[in-house]
Amino acid sequence: MTLDKNVNYIVSGLERSGTSMLMQILDAGGITSDFDQDSRPPDDDNPRGYFELEGGKIINKLMNEEFSFEPYKGKFIKITAYGLKFLPKGDYKIIYSQRNIEEILDSMEKMAKIQDENREDTRIAFTKLNDMIMSQIREREDIDVLFVNYNEIMSNPAENVTKIYDFLDSTEFDLEKMIAAVDNSLYRWRRQ
Repeated sequence: MTLDKNVNYIVSGLERSGTSMLMQILDAGGITSDFDQDSRPPDDDNPRGYFELEGGKIINKLMNEEFSFEPYKGKFIKITAYGLKFLPKGDYKIIYSQRNIEEILDSMEKMAKIQDENREDTRIAFTKLNDMIMSQIREREDIDVLFVNYNEIMSNPAENVTKIYDFLDSTEFDLEKMIAAVDNSLYRWRRQ
């Protein structure tokens, strides 16, 4: 099942915001995506894998204007939020994940196996980055963006995954499998 071959499709958001889950949802629905399973294999933090290209090293290539989007037209790739700052002009559809910032910070601490002694500074920095990137991609005429919320997807998969399905504007994909890919057992570091 294919997407528009003239468009670059991107899943994005802050690290630990649910971008891997979004890639799993898309993959389950038969939506074409590209990633290197071997460059960053599944682990305890992402039991189903990271769905990244080149182990997430795209950002450096984007910064140096060395990354070609041409081979990835018509398929989804994952680029974390900071990388969107360096997107060249093009034609993009982006699904951007948001998540409770405290859950993001909890997950980062667990993944790094440390307690962030400067958590307040980290919170401020990540909130500023998130706001800046969301503002930039909203303003660009070459970007069509859907903002989704990890917490809302986990609490109401059918409604929120249907928004993703509708955004892709195709009836070829398997909505039921996309919804079924949301695994609540993987929702750790939950804040009320």
